[in-house]
Amino acid sequence: MSPRDHSVPVDKAATSLDEVLVDCRDAALTFGRGSMAVVAVHGANLRIRSGDRLAIVGPSGSGKSSLLHLLAGLEQPTSGTVTRTALDGPRGMGIVFQGDSLIPALDVVENTALPLVLAGVPDAEAQRSATAALALVDAADLAERLPEEISGGQAQRVAAARVLARSPRLILADEPTGRLDHTTGGHVLDALLTAADRTGAALVVTTHDPAIAARLTTRLAMRDGRLLTPAESQEAS
Repeated sequence: MSPRDHSVPVDKAATSLDEVLVDCRDAALTFGRGSMAVVAVHGANLRIRSGDRLAIVGPSGSGKSSLLHLLAGLEQPTSGTVTRTALDGPRGMGIVFQGDSLIPALDVVENTALPLVLAGVPDAEAQRSATAALALVDAADLAERLPEEISGGQAQRVAAARVLARSPRLILADEPTGRLDHTTGGHVLDALLTAADRTGAALVVTTHDPAIAARLTTRLAMRDGRLLTPAESQEAS
């Protein structure tokens, strides 16, 4: 293992697997060209395994979201590689986005069930899973409301429930508590951790909140687009 290989220790209590789900090798992301180019991520090396509990911390603009987008495949690396394995199908990967991601024409339970329906899960089964997931994030009472009828914080909880309903093998959450008060944010993280523990999924959370980061097994810091080593991250905390 190279000195820059940020492999995350696997929680053996959560899973008996040691399978690599995502492997970043010198993955960089640049927006624009020439004098207008902005490097969002500089040569990140990171390996995510089943059962990992990882917080990526740093201030706004440090590159946390860009790195998460590379892990998810939402952005392709400008250089280097990002390899994803065993993440196909409805249980592959779930992403809790930082911004609004609900479909206005669908009510909350329909939004939550939509990824399952699109994956071919029967409607009744998808509805049951969605209802159970909403209960996990204390949002069951919102089931019949439209997105325009709920607050930004409530929408963030629904976005988390939509991921939990699928029981994915990898959960990527971009500032999932950023628009929530401390208590509600804690409940959402509880739900993410509980779901990940139940299925042995890996959980990666970007956050600027030290209290949230402290609840995950491993914490890595980003600074100016660079993913710091574990030793550097500890010094930066």
